[in-house]
Amino acid sequence: MERRTIGATALEVGAIGLGCMPMSWAYTASQRNGESSLRALHTALDLGASLLDTADMYGPFTNERLVGRVLRERRGDAFVATKCGLLVGENHIVANGRPGYVKRACDASLRRLGTDVIDLYQLHRADPEVPVEETWGAMAELVAAGKVRALGLCAFQKGTMRVHRRGAVTPGRHGTHHATIRQLERLQQIFPVAAVQAELSVWSPDALDALVPWCAARGVGFLAAMPLGNGFLGGTLTPGQGFEPDDVRARHPRFTAEMMAANQPIVAGLRRVARRHGERVTAAQVALAWLLGQGGHVVPVPGTKRERWVVENCAAAGLALDDADFAEIAALPAALDSWD
Repeated sequence: MERRTIGATALEVGAIGLGCMPMSWAYTASQRNGESSLRALHTALDLGASLLDTADMYGPFTNERLVGRVLRERRGDAFVATKCGLLVGENHIVANGRPGYVKRACDASLRRLGTDVIDLYQLHRADPEVPVEETWGAMAELVAAGKVRALGLCAFQKGTMRVHRRGAVTPGRHGTHHATIRQLERLQQIFPVAAVQAELSVWSPDALDALVPWCAARGVGFLAAMPLGNGFLGGTLTPGQGFEPDDVRARHPRFTAEMMAANQPIVAGLRRVARRHGERVTAAQVALAWLLGQGGHVVPVPGTKRERWVVENCAAAGLALDDADFAEIAALPAALDSWD
């Protein structure tokens, strides 16, 4: 698999990573299986998808332990990315960016992962009660202590514009991440940002307006979160199928039966492109290849807990879209939410 560099760190990863969250968090608990997840992790490493993206809040804590079971055997094959800054309560999630907590959280993650160093330590969310410079400064001290190799920021702020493929901008609820960029500029004064993780996909391309170019101009890696639209862009979900109450999609405005039906033209367009490339090429692979075409610093991080999808996702690294493919995807309708 093609290799890509995370920022100016000379730390290399496969062109496609693996989001480990669904193995322990956010998606239907009844479908989780530890042994199946372990096979998926090993297969990802076998295929060159070396970036394993986790967080202490996933579970909480159980996801890092799961990844740690694989790292005991294959630490040299993996690029370990985890996150801090969010605490999970009984019915709520709160941010904690206090320096002392961040340092304790890092030590706890190292123990659960069973490693001496974290390749990429990411701030999951900034704490509104703590200056982000203080949090970032504490994370920089972890690099100096040899516990962390590089730092990243997860960016999920929204603004006032919607961005479509390859540059067209229209008014909408979704943002161009200008607040995030201002925050990144502040952080760069303290310690280099190696990577930014934010949502980016065919049906949520907002980050292309400003955030992806900002990263490219500064040699910062971009980790594309939710690159398959929480599973929708793979075309395996049926409108009206319903989700179990513990699945985040049960409350997501794009996963009502009405909106899943309304957004089917996006999946149909991806399938049309896929058919031009062969009978075995899937809509999901086209969606990932589209992301890989957005710049050499972009690394899609599709989340899955099944070996089958890992194999399919990794194969997308070998799919080369042409100008006609990009043009057809650019012409697809914008995704609708239940309130659009």
